[in-house]
Amino acid sequence: MHKTINALYFSPTNTTKKIVSGIAKKISDTINDKITVNTIAVNTIDFTLPGVRIKAMSFSVQDVVIIGVPVYAGRVPNVLLKYLNSITGNGALAIPVVVYGNRNYDDALIELKDILEFNGFKVIAAGAFIGEHSFSMTLAKNRPDEKDMVIVSDFAKQIYTKITTQEEIQTVVVKGNQPYRKHYMPINKDGRPVDLRKVVPKTNSNCIDCKLCVNACPMGSIDAEDVSKINGICIKCGACIKKCPVQAKYYDDENYLRHKQELEIEYTARKEPELFL
Repeated sequence: MHKTINALYFSPTNTTKKIVSGIAKKISDTINDKITVNTIAVNTIDFTLPGVRIKAMSFSVQDVVIIGVPVYAGRVPNVLLKYLNSITGNGALAIPVVVYGNRNYDDALIELKDILEFNGFKVIAAGAFIGEHSFSMTLAKNRPDEKDMVIVSDFAKQIYTKITTQEEIQTVVVKGNQPYRKHYMPINKDGRPVDLRKVVPKTNSNCIDCKLCVNACPMGSIDAEDVSKINGICIKCGACIKKCPVQAKYYDDENYLRHKQELEIEYTARKEPELFL
């Protein structure tokens, strides 16, 4: 199989990275097991940081592209739509992947699939996986875990088989609604929907000014001179909190904390990945 394997992902806390990289590596390894020369390496594009999302990308029929994003409010993150629509497929094979925090992926997968197809990709497989929730240290803790990665490996083998055995590779149907459901919104103590978009993290006295949060923020919103300041939007990805070595970042918004607690109580039952081939 003469294909280039590409792994593309937006992954502030590395959960999506682990899934997408795992799929891409297993496909590449399976190909390399079949050949003795010209082994195939994975081409990786991590578009988590804003500087990478400046440049449009283009692929060809010689490419297999595994592309993954986290699920925010049941959809593809709004902040990624412009970049995703700048990527052209030109007949490349694509495997969209979404990663959610054990609540629901709602219409994120069908939305990502539609974006790819609109931009010239042929979507031949897709998957919804679970990763530790961006709001929480306990909800889907440490996922994707070993069990998830076994599923990742099996999924990759099935993709390889589909690519190499079907004369006319079939596209795939995934779960979801068209038109898409509205973005998921939590409710406050009075039962009214609340908008958390303007909620931003605070910084406590533990801060050692190491700048890890500045470098981790996928929106480039944390001020490099004063890390307690947010100069742009916060997408609540959890990167600055989970990567802080001294637990200096936190949220204190009442509705955010209420929603976080509800998620941790209501969605404890383990969900498993859903695959579409």
